[in-house]
Amino acid sequence: MEFWLATIIQGLVFAIMALGVFITYKILDFPDLSVEGTFPLGASITAALIVKGVNPIVSIIFAFIGGAIAGFCTGFLNIKMKISNLLAGILVMTGLYSINLRVMGKSNIHLFEYKTIFDGFLPPIALLLIIVILIKIGMDLLLKTQFGVSLKALGDNPQLVRSLGISEDKIKFYGLMLSNGLVCVSGAIYAQMQSFSDVGMGAGIIVAGLASIIFGISIFKKIKFMKFTTMAILGSLLYRLCIGVALKLGLPAGDLKLVTVIIISLALGLKINPKKFRLKKLSFNKKINLVSRREGEVNA
Repeated sequence: MEFWLATIIQGLVFAIMALGVFITYKILDFPDLSVEGTFPLGASITAALIVKGVNPIVSIIFAFIGGAIAGFCTGFLNIKMKISNLLAGILVMTGLYSINLRVMGKSNIHLFEYKTIFDGFLPPIALLLIIVILIKIGMDLLLKTQFGVSLKALGDNPQLVRSLGISEDKIKFYGLMLSNGLVCVSGAIYAQMQSFSDVGMGAGIIVAGLASIIFGISIFKKIKFMKFTTMAILGSLLYRLCIGVALKLGLPAGDLKLVTVIIISLALGLKINPKKFRLKKLSFNKKINLVSRREGEVNA
């Protein structure tokens, strides 16, 4: 029972990261690889500040600011310096490795003897549920504002945004800053939960985020009243539960990336529309019957 509870807790922590990746991947259509650097950046900032006696909650706020700055750098490389979005993310991710080392002063920091947000009166799962729900509600409200509508329009139809006189560059800047800020918050909370921060914590984070989003949307897209933010959160929980099942079945930890690939492949496979497949199949059968009929007439 403790194993599954820990898995759900991890799923909630990474749900915050999935919401950040959701902004760039699903809304902006921007493949931002810098999140693999901003996740450990959040962990590095919160660990370095807690060790210096800063309040754990305040350290998370500073982590968000650090992530927003990293997102701004990605936007600057892409928008102002005309570097492709993929390469801009890779450059920021690579540069953040050195910055994270500078922030911590070494490759990792332990927080076992320091107070974190999980040392309060609330159980970890209750605390994380409150944090995730508040962030989700905040995102839903933000996406209903003029900025949120512009953000969604930019991903769907950039020409429409330009025709309305809205600054495309400014909206993209804000979107990248918000996305990386949320990823940093996830990294900060994860570091406090695990009681350590490591410079290599971001390895595979982008894959986990994409897997959560694709998994959630593929399974819950038919539920009309469910928002995409809810799908991303549920996708994160399901993804972590799948990883937990794989570990319980005795799969070596080194094979978890293979499990992730299988999960994403299955999730993408679920996007196939059964009705379209059925129509294509019927059309193909009709063609076969027509050819057979013509062959029969020729033979006759």
